[in-house]
Amino acid sequence: MISKFFTLALVTLTLSSTNAQESYLVIGTYTEAKPDKGIYVYSFNKVSGELAFVSHGENITNPSFLILSANGKFVYACSETQMPNSGNISAFRFNDGTLTFINKTSSGGDNPAYLALHKSGKVLVIANYSSGSASVIRIKKDGSLEPDTTFQFTGKSIIAGRQDSPHIHAAVFSPNHDFVFLTDLGSDRIWSYAIGKKLNFKRYPAGDVITEPGSGPRHLVFHSTKKFAYCIEELSGTVSGYSYNNGKLSSIQRIATHDASVKGPYGSADIHISPDGKFLYASNRGNENTISIFSINPTTGILTFVANQSTLGIHPRNFTLDQTGNFLFVANMLSNDIIVFKRDQQTGLLTETPVKISVPKPACLRLIDNP
Repeated sequence: MISKFFTLALVTLTLSSTNAQESYLVIGTYTEAKPDKGIYVYSFNKVSGELAFVSHGENITNPSFLILSANGKFVYACSETQMPNSGNISAFRFNDGTLTFINKTSSGGDNPAYLALHKSGKVLVIANYSSGSASVIRIKKDGSLEPDTTFQFTGKSIIAGRQDSPHIHAAVFSPNHDFVFLTDLGSDRIWSYAIGKKLNFKRYPAGDVITEPGSGPRHLVFHSTKKFAYCIEELSGTVSGYSYNNGKLSSIQRIATHDASVKGPYGSADIHISPDGKFLYASNRGNENTISIFSINPTTGILTFVANQSTLGIHPRNFTLDQTGNFLFVANMLSNDIIVFKRDQQTGLLTETPVKISVPKPACLRLIDNP
């Protein structure tokens, strides 16, 4: 006879094993500037790669970029991007795959396009694309938001219509979170701020980078070794590699994300490094709709082109990798779908899986592990 204790232990072990195999995929979308469902939540099986619908938000406008708290309890969203008035940042409590609205505050500028969360969990930095500004927002213990400071930038570059004024596209903390870098697509520049012990922000001109004219720096990612950083340049379709040391980026390479047969205009978008640090991935929109794959030299940081993989959709604005490094998810915004690829950890190459879901205008993908 099986004891009640054994049965309870078996059930507990089964549930624990199931939880260990599953994560949540949280998806931010464009809602055509109207309040709608906005944020979608799917469960993700880390073994099979399968996705299953769990929930969606309500009455949310254009949550095109999301960031998650380290403990998985809160979700923060750029909630009014591509709107005529100043944008807002929304805070949500996340519990068992469902979202509960906490509060909303001004982003301090127009069309917030990117959020960065300091490792303390107390500060968000917002990149306001259209107004060319960056804002600091404080986070209270209950996850709610209150505005603090806004930094306005000036400048322009050589491509008319795209670079007539500054456009801050991303805010990225350094590996130790003692600096923050702001990529400016409009001015071909990366601005730098030093962060004090009391989480105060001070301009750090010595850390600024002036990029190639017409490059349009968009997103920036640091390598897990903390020695290198890579910037995807939207307008030139290139990746610039940098060595990194104590708040300063030094150029080491600039490499195209497309072959010579592909002509502009380019639309490079997102950039990520595999969890093992061996490969870099970059998405290309425009005429390409691909993910570019590069190997990373662990000693020098130099990239070597490996392959381009079709995203099997249109306009791959955002993508992400799971923590195991076995899967890569692509949000094809204009074909309204999310494709899951299996990743070969030895070669870095991607293979199509049967997993595909339909989501209206997906723009941002985030994974939350079950506790």
